[in-house]
Amino acid sequence: MTQISNEDRERVKLLRLVSDSKNEFKKLSLEQLKRLEELVKKKDYSHDKKAHKSKMKLLGKINVRIYEITEGRSIWG
Repeated sequence: MTQISNEDRERVKLLRLVSDSKNEFKKLSLEQLKRLEELVKKKDYSHDKKAHKSKMKLLGKINVRIYEITEGRSIWG
């Protein structure tokens, strides 16, 4: 039986938050976004092409949201 690390638990918890609703993603704090980014980057999905593509898409969304928060406005208006 594989031991689940605390980082895996934290990553899954944050991923569940953002996958539940788009509004939840917008509610994440800058610290939560940076932590999610760190945890997702660490996870290797190279064995699964579809999961790797989703990872890259999520990292892009996280980067946009971090930019929006740090610049104090939305890029799109």
